[in-house]
This record gives sequence, structure tokens and C-alpha cells, in this order.
Amino acid sequence: MTVRYYCIMLTTMTIEKQTVSVRIAIWENDKEELSKVRRLVFIEEQKIPKQLEWDGEDELSIHYLAEIETKIVAVARLKPDGQLGRMAVLKEYRNQGIGSKLLKFIIKNLNSRKNIYLHAQVSAIPFYKKHGFMECEDIFYEAAIPHKKMLLED
Repeated sequence: MTVRYYCIMLTTMTIEKQTVSVRIAIWENDKEELSKVRRLVFIEEQKIPKQLEWDGEDELSIHYLAEIETKIVAVARLKPDGQLGRMAVLKEYRNQGIGSKLLKFIIKNLNSRKNIYLHAQVSAIPFYKKHGFMECEDIFYEAAIPHKKMLLED
């Protein structure tokens, strides 16, 4: 068993009189709520099969979350190989800047930008480009959804 220690960093923003806090999550402590957001967005909303969502990589990854008061409204994870993924914002909290706030926090707190990549759903490519990612491969399909690999520019 690998024991990891994380410095809990926190940043906040206010949206329509609600404070959004963004922080590094601790999988062991936050996994129920992190999993809930991913289940709602990926499995229920996007119809991604459970076996593809729960890939066994969570215990080895660094997780991030955005919350309003005590409700987790957005999540993401960074795998040891540098793949950023499982970024999800609950439907009722989209288009309010929460995803951008979460992604900016993640990028700001990276030890290195080198080798950071993601598989963006084609519809999300403009969002990731706005945050410094560049397209680097042709379209491919994951869970029957078109994606493109994107790299974070140095």
C-alpha cells in the first residue's frame, strides 16, 4: 500500500452569492462524493458503461474537487502518467465558471506541465484550448463518444 501525503490547497470564488471552494481531494475521505458526481455525469447522463468509468485507477490518482458549501459540484483526477481526466461538473452548475476554476487550480498546482495530457470529448475541445491545451491527434472513440488527445502546452 502506498501512503501519500498531500498539502491541501484551497482557492475560492463567488458565483451568484455562493462561494465555490476548489481543493485537492483525499480519495479515501472524499471517494463517495467524488464517485457520486462521476456517476451522475458519466454513467447516468452520458450513458458510459460502469466498467469503463470504474477503471481501477482512482487509488493511484490525485483527485480535485470544487464545492459550494459542503456540496461537491465538480471533480477531476490526474493519473500518475500525467493524464488529466474524469473532469465532470454537475449539470445544474455548468456554464458558471466552475469547471474553469477547477482546471486553473489543477494547472497552477502541477509540479510540472511536462507530459500532461487528456482525452477531450470533441464538444469540450474549445474549453480545454482556452486553458492551454492543444490538439495533437485525430479523432478516436471512447465509450462511443468522439475524443481527441490534447497536450498541455509548456
